[in-house]
Amino acid sequence: MLDIIFMGTPDYAQKILQTLIETGDINVVAVYTQPDKPVGRKKVLTPPPVKVTAKEYNIPIYQPTRLRDEETVNELLKISCDFIVVAAYGQILPRKILDHAPCINLHASILPQYRGASPIQQTLLNGNKTTGVTAMLMEEGLDTGDILKIKTLSVPDDMMLETLFDALTILARELSVEVLHDFYTYTSKQQNETEATHCKKITKADGEIRFDDAVTVYNKYRAFTPWPGVYLSNGLKIKEMQLENSDEHHDNSGKIIVVDKKSIVVTCKQGSLRIYKVQPQSKKEMDVVSYINGKRLSLEDTLL
Repeated sequence: MLDIIFMGTPDYAQKILQTLIETGDINVVAVYTQPDKPVGRKKVLTPPPVKVTAKEYNIPIYQPTRLRDEETVNELLKISCDFIVVAAYGQILPRKILDHAPCINLHASILPQYRGASPIQQTLLNGNKTTGVTAMLMEEGLDTGDILKIKTLSVPDDMMLETLFDALTILARELSVEVLHDFYTYTSKQQNETEATHCKKITKADGEIRFDDAVTVYNKYRAFTPWPGVYLSNGLKIKEMQLENSDEHHDNSGKIIVVDKKSIVVTCKQGSLRIYKVQPQSKKEMDVVSYINGKRLSLEDTLL
């Protein structure tokens, strides 16, 4: 029986935790996750998904604000374990914890590509055709540890964030069990620092788009749906779209060049986009044809 301390916070981590709990020869002895946070307009204090699952199985839960605090570190060191498994936890592990047991991180990219907080979104933003999950030995740097094993998958041009998230989560669940069972058979491999790239935490401001390049806008839509979404400077959210053309050059951007029963086509400086649904500020989502009719917009007018 392998005794595991698990560290993670969002849905991705929760599904990995669920898999470890259901694996017969793995015993999750403690769970570390981020503190509960206020969510929504009413700021309802909400537990992270990992906490919900841990509570369901009566696993001891720890939610330190700072994992590096001496009291927190000493508390963890009292918990005997064979491994510490980390997935999207959100805090850097201090040296004393790294030395307590082998610490395995499951990062949703092919490291050293996209170290940091938003590897899945960055994969879509850059239009990558392949991505994966890396199991690595943790060290004090951010996603810099030696690689144990990588699982990969193909990314279709129209794959959206939630679909890619689900596919990577399945890989991570499989990989977590494989690496724990076969840990001592692997020869870890150093990351190539010359190939390292980084990605930042996504903010609401990242969702603003301009009709400059259709592929760039479409990839933002893929990466930022459902949150933070994509929207114009006037506040209009684009809720459903597809890439219409990537080659054409246009003098004007945001110009309506096609209107049919269910959609419109809008120009970018490079390429064009077909838009199906929008959401005006402080209003409900609606089909785009109803929106332009209400605004008295037609062919050759601009959506901006």
